[in-house]
Amino acid sequence: MSIIIALTEDNRVNQNTFVQKIKSYPELELLFIANNGHECLEELKHLPHHLLPKIIFMDIEMPEMNGIETIQLAKSLYPQIHFIVLTVFDDDEKIFEAIKVGASGYLLKHESAAVLNDAVTNILEFGGSPMSPAIARKALNMLSRLPRSSSEDILTPMPDMITEREHQILQHMVNGWDAKRIAVELSLSVLTVRKHIANVYTKLHVTSKAQVISMAHKNNWV
Repeated sequence: MSIIIALTEDNRVNQNTFVQKIKSYPELELLFIANNGHECLEELKHLPHHLLPKIIFMDIEMPEMNGIETIQLAKSLYPQIHFIVLTVFDDDEKIFEAIKVGASGYLLKHESAAVLNDAVTNILEFGGSPMSPAIARKALNMLSRLPRSSSEDILTPMPDMITEREHQILQHMVNGWDAKRIAVELSLSVLTVRKHIANVYTKLHVTSKAQVISMAHKNNWV
């Protein structure tokens, strides 16, 4: 049975290299290649549940929406998908950010085809968190420097792309208000409110009010 995977990477050479590597493993089915986070989320939005990829290999530095932001949103919408960061960067800040937003693994781009395949197996069969050795050493160093008493919950922040007005409307949506009631409260036309709601759906890559409310509650946006 095929394991459905996907790649989000803006560099064409890196895309081709990745494709060549996974060709060694016919059980890995590459569903799509996205050039940035927005494209990745759009691809996922139109897929039925049973066709969602099991694992998405995710670059960090990309235009429009980077890998960290993409994982933040995608994990709220599709918690069953695992993300493996695939990058040339091994600095502490990016490792920490990737772990915070829910990445299941962190590999450097020069890793071999066998390492990529082993990472997939490690996650899906054993619930592991594959990391390149250099990344694992840095992660351990970071953990050793954390205060022992630190227990603060880490929440996903409201995406910067959401405007203040859209945030206001989102708050009222979470409270169960419809467009007409929101329009009266904010002294706007119903059409304007509906346009703002549509913008929120687009920016969060969701298709329903229920999804918006779920994301807002999970991340304490309201």
